[in-house]
Amino acid sequence: MSITPLMPVYPRCDVRPVRGEGCYLIGERGERYLDFASGIAVNLLGHGHPKLVKAIADQAATLMHTSNLYGMPLGEKFAQRLVDSTFADTVFFTNSGAEAVECAIKTARRYHYANGEAHRHKIISFDNAFHGRTLGTISATSQPKMRDGFEPLLPGFTVVPFNDLEAAAAAVDDNTAGFLVETVQGEGGVTPATQEFLSGLRQLCDEKGMLLILDEVQCGYARTGTFFAHEQYGVQPDIMAVAKGIGAGFPLGACLATEEAAKGMVFGTHGSTYGGNPLAMAVGMAVLDEVLGEGFLDHVNSIGARLRSALEQLIPNHDMFEDVRGLGLMLGVKLKDSADARNFVAHLRDNHGLLVVSAGQNVVRILPPLVIGEEHVAECIEKLSAGARSFAEAQTA
Repeated sequence: MSITPLMPVYPRCDVRPVRGEGCYLIGERGERYLDFASGIAVNLLGHGHPKLVKAIADQAATLMHTSNLYGMPLGEKFAQRLVDSTFADTVFFTNSGAEAVECAIKTARRYHYANGEAHRHKIISFDNAFHGRTLGTISATSQPKMRDGFEPLLPGFTVVPFNDLEAAAAAVDDNTAGFLVETVQGEGGVTPATQEFLSGLRQLCDEKGMLLILDEVQCGYARTGTFFAHEQYGVQPDIMAVAKGIGAGFPLGACLATEEAAKGMVFGTHGSTYGGNPLAMAVGMAVLDEVLGEGFLDHVNSIGARLRSALEQLIPNHDMFEDVRGLGLMLGVKLKDSADARNFVAHLRDNHGLLVVSAGQNVVRILPPLVIGEEHVAECIEKLSAGARSFAEAQTA
């Protein structure tokens, strides 16, 4: 047998974590890494957070799973807290971001069906987006690396350039249900939507009876310095997909919607065996306690500004860095064409014990736990600077 027991769909590196402590991962040989990838924007409380660990242990000893055929007291309580803290009136809990986006797409299409306009099924999405790996979510992207070999994909999606309001407006027709857009593109290169673009999408939706669907799986849940990134634009969605940080490492996602947008989601239209299970709900409540706790978002903004400033100060000292982009603690360092982001990420990991992750447009994503302190910023910058020097030396050797 030549295939590995784990299906070989990931190009796994030599980092083999067996333990996490705060902002660090420890490998099976005892090697220690500063984790500024956070499971790709997931572990917002770091590793082994005592309140999260206690919530999991207590709930696991009480009740882990029950069917959605029954009432869900914890789920009702958690959903109400999200409703009270956001634009939404209702929530569907999932196990992942891709599931949350799938639910968002279904909700949008079902809305028009409920209005007697079933022909309005087309979703307009945007270049360089990443919405997940299901057949539905890869149909909403134009990236060949996610689409090749999986055709025929689902019909009803049109992809246009990101931050191009004119192109978005031109793609609208009588069959359009709405727009699906990341408020800040993550995989695509840590690129925020412009104010004009996001506000323009909202206006188009209002004018033409469409729905604005935001994918804040990566950029939501305090990652950008507000509870959700769209708050910084003064724009409210009709539907929003959430995951990653919502469970701080535990598999959890959610689709949030207004009452109007969710009018078609009645009994029997959607479901999930594990979605909203008591263990996930206990985790979600514990994470929300921290995120909405006094001073948490203030810390994300202040330490995010400190990290960004320090990253920008690296640019004149290292020829390979071009610019810094992003919001809060969702930051990206754009490299010049002379350096490759994937290779640099591997170099930092293997030679300097710093974990970051690459993105499109030759960008290095820096996504630390939201609980980092000044000492972690200083350590990150020291490792980045040393890594840039040794990487440049290796390239010229």
